[in-house]
Amino acid sequence: MNNKRKDILTTGQVAQICKVAPRTVTKWFDTGQLKGYRIPGGRDRRIPAAELIRFMKTHNMPTDEIEYDKVRILVIDSDWQMANTLAESLRKNPSFGVETANSGFDAGLIAQKFAPHVILINLTASDIDADHICKNVRKNPELGTTKVVAFAEGLKQNEAQAVLNKGYDFCITNTSDIAEITKTINQAIAII
Repeated sequence: MNNKRKDILTTGQVAQICKVAPRTVTKWFDTGQLKGYRIPGGRDRRIPAAELIRFMKTHNMPTDEIEYDKVRILVIDSDWQMANTLAESLRKNPSFGVETANSGFDAGLIAQKFAPHVILINLTASDIDADHICKNVRKNPELGTTKVVAFAEGLKQNEAQAVLNKGYDFCITNTSDIAEITKTINQAIAII
């Protein structure tokens, strides 16, 4: 499958966007200022576009060169009304691009095509196996930088910790607090 993700950049591409030498990008990467990963078996580095945007904003660099300016979010919930309400609230943020899925099957199809940076998944959704979806995201190399955020209203601290122990990156316990959800999404993409 020759469907390369456009949101994973080489050091050469980053150098071109930032108008610096490739060795400068390598230095940023090696000192941990710019997060990414190395290609197994090689010295080549790859930087997620969302991480580059975070880095550029932190260093007051203009981001107009990057066409990947939206953070792609996939909301998974069997209750389409809840999913759409959450999606509409998130879309008010101009830097978010949001899709919804109402079944595990839809979630898989949309995730492959949309390549979300963050997946928000309702743990209490009927007919959706959130843990199975989380495991599949973790196994898929094309979704290697995708953060999976679980949400369930009213979970206690120890229940939320148990959710994190299953492999989720974050757990939201107050689904009506859009500011908190937005903050969690921003935290998630900052560590991609």
